[in-house]
Amino acid sequence: MNLISERQIEKIRSGNERRKVKLPDGTFVPALGQGTWYLGENASSREREIRTLKLGIELGMTLVDTAEMYGDGGSERLVGEAISGIRDSIFLVSKVYPHNAGFKNIFTACENSLRRLGTDHLDMYLLHWRGNIPFEETIECMEKLKKQGKILRWGVSNLDTTDMEELMSCRSGENCMVNQVLYHLGSRGIEFDLLPWQRRHHMPVMAYCPLAKGGRLKEQLLKDKVVNEIALKYGVKPLQILLAWVIREDDVIAVPKASREEHVIENAESGSIVLSKADLDKLDKVFPEPDRKMSLEIL
Repeated sequence: MNLISERQIEKIRSGNERRKVKLPDGTFVPALGQGTWYLGENASSREREIRTLKLGIELGMTLVDTAEMYGDGGSERLVGEAISGIRDSIFLVSKVYPHNAGFKNIFTACENSLRRLGTDHLDMYLLHWRGNIPFEETIECMEKLKKQGKILRWGVSNLDTTDMEELMSCRSGENCMVNQVLYHLGSRGIEFDLLPWQRRHHMPVMAYCPLAKGGRLKEQLLKDKVVNEIALKYGVKPLQILLAWVIREDDVIAVPKASREEHVIENAESGSIVLSKADLDKLDKVFPEPDRKMSLEIL
């Protein structure tokens, strides 16, 4: 059974193609991409997950984010199968473990990711989180991978403001393209200093778990009275309001995960929702922006 018509696909894709975020090197990427954490871990759901990723790509969510950590490489293999034959239309992002982010392991780790993904290069390679290997060494490795053509650009993930300042003080640190961090309506800590810092450096945030991870907080967000009132106003679901909120500015990329086609359609439709100032003010009252420095939340 077709969940969506070709006409609907074209309409949603057109909306997402208009929502772009500019990287520091001038490259434009979709504001709405696809995350793959926990995908590729269950053989019984593999075909469904591949169909879901492919549909998301059709709907304009052509930035696909994965990592060597996800499913011990299983997510990369799944992504590789999903993008087979359409690799050139994908902005492909993967991440390296901190313990692999130095001269000893990074080149092998990158080659392994490329092999699992069935490609000869990554559009972006991220340091997954900070480990014991000095930033200087990781940056030098990333720049060497760029020269080899294995990656086109690099970035980081889960780094707080002081980490970013240290990174930028290193040679070639200014070549960092993005910082991927946890960010959603119920987790706004980065707005106090990290997000403003990145804006001063014209470096976008890539938001993982933009709909919040499952549990009490996500339930609270989805059941909130104001969120539901705004959803009713636009004739959409609460989760679509949460996602539209994350990409309300033009310098945040969201990478929600979907394992079912109906969910990826809902995610993709969020790209056409533009919240009004009145909507945003109402949400601020219920889920206020931080008034002090908060430790970076990491999942």
